[in-house]
Amino acid sequence: MKKWLLGLLVILVIAVGLFQIPSLRYGLVALTLPAFPEWPEPQTLLSPEDRGAIYFPTTSPFDLQVIFAGMTNARPTTGLGYLSYPSGAREENRVPAMIILPGSGGITPGREHEYAQFLTTHGMAAFIVEYYAPRGLSKETNYLFKTSSVTEFDLIADAFSALILLSTSPLIDADRIGVMGFSYGGMASRLAMDDRFRSILAPAHKGFAVHIDIYGPCFQNLRTTSTNGAPLLSLRGTNDASNDLDACVLREEEIRAAGSHVQARIYEGAGHAWENEMPQFLSEDSPYITGCELLYDDAGLPMLDGEPIIEYNTDAGRIQRITARLGSGTKLLDCVNYGYLIGRDEQTRELAYADALNFLQKHL
Repeated sequence: MKKWLLGLLVILVIAVGLFQIPSLRYGLVALTLPAFPEWPEPQTLLSPEDRGAIYFPTTSPFDLQVIFAGMTNARPTTGLGYLSYPSGAREENRVPAMIILPGSGGITPGREHEYAQFLTTHGMAAFIVEYYAPRGLSKETNYLFKTSSVTEFDLIADAFSALILLSTSPLIDADRIGVMGFSYGGMASRLAMDDRFRSILAPAHKGFAVHIDIYGPCFQNLRTTSTNGAPLLSLRGTNDASNDLDACVLREEEIRAAGSHVQARIYEGAGHAWENEMPQFLSEDSPYITGCELLYDDAGLPMLDGEPIIEYNTDAGRIQRITARLGSGTKLLDCVNYGYLIGRDEQTRELAYADALNFLQKHL
């Protein structure tokens, strides 16, 4: 594939995600995405015995526009998560819980399950969201394919659906459920602080008790004016080019102004995905957005320098949406750079674990 075309597709993935459709042909590139799987009936209530793989009801809105329009065009989806409890969880001793949103590479050795174990060791339940498999994608699926099919707004929908489910557990304190994520999942965890999501996706719930964003990119501005007051912990590295630290400061200032406490930790010399088992290296072909801000309008459409990135009606079908997005990718060509440090960093990993634990013990 020519580099400019690959770059165009990657830009679209990073900026606004892509819709799941049976097939799309753009130029000489054909994309055929798997169908949503047929899984067991999802659970709407948790019993004290429920552990491990849990199927739960969620949705696939794909676009912020779909959420802000009231979820009419969101696709009902059977979600999948992995639930674990600390040994002291009892009906008479309900414990706090954290929902974990993986990065764009999916559940990764050294990260999500290890964090869940860390949480349960310290008295908290953990629920890892698997967001690719429920939408027909597997570990063998091409990375670009996967990230083209699931957006950060799907992750936010999964997180609130998991919040509703975990609140039914007789072992979990429904008022002390937080959300955390890595990279793609970290971005979703932070964006989910906008209280419009709660009011639409979980209106009967007070919302997440805490949010943790671990190296989530900061180029999106939802113009958040109100949160539910829950605090945010932000963890980043100075050598992680995928995180524009100046943009992250702006996002954090917006969150403070919207009503939430923000605690930011920046680790000197740290790169991206410091928990991953793979040795640290410079991933020269990894794309990221820098120097640009996507500003979302009241309808949930992203704007760049006052111009819409995509344009379609709220009732547009998936083919219309993905076609519009592909046609708009050239608007972002000047926003993309390549190459950032990624992989295992034991020192940063330990610092991040300690900061996360201190934050959770204080606020959860």
